[in-house]
Amino acid sequence: MYILFPHNPLVFKVSGKIFALLGLERQPQSVSLKCDPELAIKLREKHRAVDGAYHMNKKHWNGIVLDGSITNSVMKNWVDHSYELVVAKPTKKEKAVLENEE
Repeated sequence: MYILFPHNPLVFKVSGKIFALLGLERQPQSVSLKCDPELAIKLREKHRAVDGAYHMNKKHWNGIVLDGSITNSVMKNWVDHSYELVVAKPTKKEKAVLENEE
């Protein structure tokens, strides 16, 4: 299955699942990161650079405009959070293997 994204972002995956999309063609640049739904709302309320991610499920994805208002250390934490959310949830295939081992 192919997912079509406008402006050809860089797509970052782990275990075949997307955890980040980095848009480079527009200025300012932006990144979309997976996020816990409750935390996503809090971050959108706190930071003007954070909103629901374009073309993604806005409950689970934040779009962050890279305008300098978010520090590098905070961005690193958000990328780590996105990565951890993705690796913590096994794929259907991985679940099937685990269930067969029980």
